[in-house]
Amino acid sequence: MRIFDPHIHMTSRTTDDYEAMYAAGVRAVVEPSFWLGQPRTSPASFLDYFDSLLGWEPFRAAQYGIAHHCTLALNPKEANDPRCVPVLDALPRYLVKDNVVAVGEIGYDSMTPAEDTALAAQLQLAADHGLPALVHTPHRDKLAGLRRTLDVVRESALPPERVLVDHLNETTVKEAKDSGCWLGFSVYPDTKMDEERMIAILRAYGTEQVLVNSAADWGKSDPLKTRKVGDLMLAEGFGEDEVDRVLWRNPVAFYGLSGRLNLDRAATEATHEGNSILRGAPKDDHEPAGVPKGAEEPARVPGDEGEPAGALTPEA
Repeated sequence: MRIFDPHIHMTSRTTDDYEAMYAAGVRAVVEPSFWLGQPRTSPASFLDYFDSLLGWEPFRAAQYGIAHHCTLALNPKEANDPRCVPVLDALPRYLVKDNVVAVGEIGYDSMTPAEDTALAAQLQLAADHGLPALVHTPHRDKLAGLRRTLDVVRESALPPERVLVDHLNETTVKEAKDSGCWLGFSVYPDTKMDEERMIAILRAYGTEQVLVNSAADWGKSDPLKTRKVGDLMLAEGFGEDEVDRVLWRNPVAFYGLSGRLNLDRAATEATHEGNSILRGAPKDDHEPAGVPKGAEEPARVPGDEGEPAGALTPEA
């Protein structure tokens, strides 16, 4: 089973998570920019964070055989903070970077006028840069938030087939599907969706343009939820091709719209700007510091054979 987690916040996770994800079949991730859990105090903190998503995190992922891309944006929660809004002026110089495959997360948190403005502005940035958009639907008043989101999308220059509407559930999936947008579902231990509810939605609405993610971050979450959904799909009678579509081909197709998706998993140099993922001296003095054992040549998983290295074109 090959897995592409299309929404996971690896900055919040440990290298143990990368190792476990690789063992579970994860070969690619997209990390959307999001808030830190405490307020940022200036646009400069965004820029350091963006730099880490473009440099350190792809390096760290590659040490474990996982391709890492990101989406960048002013997130909905911080769109309400005047100290953060000027980052919108800096975004264009980051959105041209090769590893950026969408604008996101954008959308709504509390559905304020400031969030309206930030959403519309960033949908325009996505259109201007030829990028798709990852849209966060609010955790409260979800149906009202979805409808407001779709209204803004319809008024924008970005067509719905280039928009992924995330954090959907049973109350929002039908209207999101009818809009022509891609459908994203976050599977969590206690909140959002769980595996059983996800299976019910797949039975009712099919696997077309559906993406399943773990959205794992610094809260209670599980970076292996994608694999658990795949296992339950098989146990509940879905075919291997359907699992592959949801967990691999659909994310490849959506983020491939950017023209920048590169799934080459070759390990990078032993250090990034002089820094290693290891600390201290290696146990074996003959073992080179900086690269975990086995990371140089990651094992292939069933289904990887015949998968071309390098840039992939979207698949339907």
